[in-house]
Amino acid sequence: MKTRIVAGVILASLLFLVVLVLPKSLAAVIMGILQAIASYELLYRTRLVTKPRLIIYSCGMAFLIAIWSYYEAIHAYFVLLMLGYFLLMFSEMLMDHVKIRFETLSKCFVGGLVVPYLMSSVVRILATNTGRYVILIPFLIACICDAGAYFVGVKFGKHKLAPVVSPNKTIEGALGGIASGVVAMLLYTFILDVPLKFDVNYGAAILYGILGCLVGEMGDLCFSVIKRQTGIKDYGNLIPGHGGVLDRFDSILAVAPLIEAMLLIMPVIVL
Repeated sequence: MKTRIVAGVILASLLFLVVLVLPKSLAAVIMGILQAIASYELLYRTRLVTKPRLIIYSCGMAFLIAIWSYYEAIHAYFVLLMLGYFLLMFSEMLMDHVKIRFETLSKCFVGGLVVPYLMSSVVRILATNTGRYVILIPFLIACICDAGAYFVGVKFGKHKLAPVVSPNKTIEGALGGIASGVVAMLLYTFILDVPLKFDVNYGAAILYGILGCLVGEMGDLCFSVIKRQTGIKDYGNLIPGHGGVLDRFDSILAVAPLIEAMLLIMPVIVL
């Protein structure tokens, strides 16, 4: 437990440094590296894909998506990236269609394209005009919801939420997590409002908290069930006491794209 707490404090400090202090371009590079590691964890650590070149291509694509996200996420460039990745992967199947089957490529597309695209929402949020002020929202929701669910679940939890996939999660804990997320968002919006003098939308903040906690819980469960199916405890051992990148980002990669969309549809900072 001590190792987990110390690692968590260090991780949080590094997170603040990356998203609030470092140049946005460097933050995008760091996020690209994390996405490449996540792609490797999902494909290789689970043994879902064992072909080295397929994993290398997928990790490379994961990194490039973060860089594309920093450069204004221009649609045409994403189409070209996706086309190149598609052709490269299918070329491998054409060269060895007996060993490399379509289902293997499908796993690579999830690990090298879908998951990195969701994770890179962090970069796209950061690249906006108000990015420095709203970038903490997905991390805040994911972390506070997780902590609230844990403590409420320990104290009041009786009804299992997903007993097979995650036996420690309870419905009471999930509700506590949602309540915690809403309170955290209201406090964060208050800081944007009073000390920082932004025009804010408290109704949007409440919605961010509710929806963010719901999708965050879903993201956690989705990646937990993959671990169950593949027989692994953690996706990696990069972070002592926490596991790999995917073990820490499973909720955030669901919350971040939701917040990215919500900031466009119903911004919490009214400009």
